[in-house]
Amino acid sequence: MAEPVRILAVVLHYGDPALAAQVQEQLAGADSGLSGRVRVYDNAAPVSYPGAWRRATDNLYWAGALEDCVSLAREEGFTHLWFLNNDIEFVSRPPFMARAAAHLWRLGERLGHDVGVWAPAVLRSPYHPQMVHREGVAFSRVAVADGIAPVYALDCIETIGGVDAGDNPYGYGVDVWLSLRAHHAGWPVIVDHGVVVRHRHHTTARTLDGFLDTAGRAEDAYMTQRLGPAWRDAVRTMQQNIIHERIQ
Repeated sequence: MAEPVRILAVVLHYGDPALAAQVQEQLAGADSGLSGRVRVYDNAAPVSYPGAWRRATDNLYWAGALEDCVSLAREEGFTHLWFLNNDIEFVSRPPFMARAAAHLWRLGERLGHDVGVWAPAVLRSPYHPQMVHREGVAFSRVAVADGIAPVYALDCIETIGGVDAGDNPYGYGVDVWLSLRAHHAGWPVIVDHGVVVRHRHHTTARTLDGFLDTAGRAEDAYMTQRLGPAWRDAVRTMQQNIIHERIQ
């Protein structure tokens, strides 16, 4: 890599402030020297987050908030954005940010190309089997990545043409399409089995009347436009595109 890895970690808050606080405290506590780089983005939540780094004037949803945070991170001179849901918990040993930065650097050297999308493995996932933690595996090179806790290289997002949320601010499908575009452009997409999280799916979304239906319809239109009407089958095929690198 041409420059040091500088990660800005942003926890997306909407719903119960205690959820975002738990993620912020876990990250900041594990990397005390980097605690100033762990922030909370208040997505115009009905219950404001005390001491939020930014508070949106309107709910930008996942994709809109990601676009805003990418711009803000770039303005502050960061190289990477770690964009975290508020319903995750790290279950591997700390530190997390320092380990992520070190792994990004080493992977870039090893693969001969900076990593475009990096994500921790997850204990269980009903939607993304390629993200599930595997004992004895150091990292997996994949074609698509879930958006619960990805680290995005800002240069990658810029060179592939931005987040491309289109008419789908809710974000379902945007994470998959973003990582697939990175993969097709030659940017490695990595699942790191040395950093592991537990995820409680749709913790806030389930509390919002009609949200999952609305977001699901937006996802279907968004992905159909980009991958065709059989996009679900296409994604399932891409999820099987995995290269595992075992621990030596």
